[in-house]
Amino acid sequence: MVANMETVGYVVRPIASEAELKKVIEINMVTLPEHYPYFFWYEHFELWKDIFLVALVGENIVGYNMCRIEYGLGHVRRGIVKQGHVVSIAVLPEFRRRGIATALMVNAMNAMKDKHGAGEVYLEVRVSNEPAIRLYEKLGFRKVKILKKYYLDGEDAYLMAREL
Repeated sequence: MVANMETVGYVVRPIASEAELKKVIEINMVTLPEHYPYFFWYEHFELWKDIFLVALVGENIVGYNMCRIEYGLGHVRRGIVKQGHVVSIAVLPEFRRRGIATALMVNAMNAMKDKHGAGEVYLEVRVSNEPAIRLYEKLGFRKVKILKKYYLDGEDAYLMAREL
């Protein structure tokens, strides 16, 4: 269930086209130091369109949340579980602090649970990214472990997870 946020100036919905995918990649290039090859983006677009979300202000994409579904050892639950994985999320700097990232996360988590039956969700975040960590903690995520030298520049990441 994707919320319509028009009353606060934006709409969150699933990605709709390859043209939108190219806009998402542009946002990634200007907002984050981690970049993926085109085939990686396209695979997520093709396989998980319903949980690959975009945020629009007017006709312009200003943020995205690229997610996928996996099976693996639970980070919150015991044993093998169906998990949502938040692979990449970003909002253009001039559109931050409006609730867009929160809406992208909430809508993605709801879709992971309701459409795919995921029991938990996890993500990786730079240990220095305090605004993102605060957002994830506000949404009920907890730090599960530190992933040493996770990023190409050598920075560690927190693996954060929560039940759905």
